[in-house]
Amino acid sequence: MEAVIEKSAKKLNGFTALFAVITLIVFDILLLRNGVLADDVNVLWVFVPLTLIISLSFNGFTIIQPNDSRVLILFGKYIGTIGDSGFWWVNPFTEKKKVSLRIHNFNSEKIKVNDLHGNPIEIAAVIVWRVVDSARAIFDVQNYEQFVAIQSETAIRGLATGYAYDSSEDDKYSLRSNPQEISDELKKQVQSRSEIAGVDVLESRISYLAYAPEIAQAMLRRQQAQAVVAARTKIVEGAVGMVDMALKALSEQHIVDLDEEKKATMVNNLMVALVSEVQATPVINTGTLYQ
Repeated sequence: MEAVIEKSAKKLNGFTALFAVITLIVFDILLLRNGVLADDVNVLWVFVPLTLIISLSFNGFTIIQPNDSRVLILFGKYIGTIGDSGFWWVNPFTEKKKVSLRIHNFNSEKIKVNDLHGNPIEIAAVIVWRVVDSARAIFDVQNYEQFVAIQSETAIRGLATGYAYDSSEDDKYSLRSNPQEISDELKKQVQSRSEIAGVDVLESRISYLAYAPEIAQAMLRRQQAQAVVAARTKIVEGAVGMVDMALKALSEQHIVDLDEEKKATMVNNLMVALVSEVQATPVINTGTLYQ
């Protein structure tokens, strides 16, 4: 496929061209008036072609708004792009295709896809983009807006299958835990796919992310179980540290001398008191009843 390189089109200030056309109109009217007064039929040989030229010249006027452009095509050949805002006049035989350079938002629909672990999820994203090369947007793809939409959805699907919804491993990215990294990766993928259309991707971000309804409840219970296990692990680690600190303090300050059996009993009692989910009820031993 032949690559199209954008270039600036030749143009004339529209007000200058308009003044010239008005001058030709006045001249044409005066010419016709003098011909009628002189009863000279030969004046038509000048009046008719000049009228035709004046009529065609109006097709050359075009108004370009800010962040707008016109791609000019002359008999099937690309001759340039007008990107400067203002009132211009170009070759009246050219076809002028409008291309907006404004920022566009693409809001994808909710897409159902399997993540890295095979879990069905629903995901949607917002892609912010704009055209930076009007010629490529017109000639290299059929419809650049539709092209960006399709490529964005394809990139979203590819991204979702490449990452897990949620990862328990700290060294791996996941869709839920690493939104910034995932957004950067999505932007990179959409940019690589849409570059052929002369499009620059400004921003991309996940706008919706959830498990599919058929597994949402099961995954919620799994997340709750993982949270409970993580919390209990922290509690046990803290309790072990507190027991170790208590035994060392008793030994260093010579408060009481404990043999291994009593240490084991004390450790058991302390662990039950610290780790138990219900409030512990202490039993105070004041000594034996019989001496």
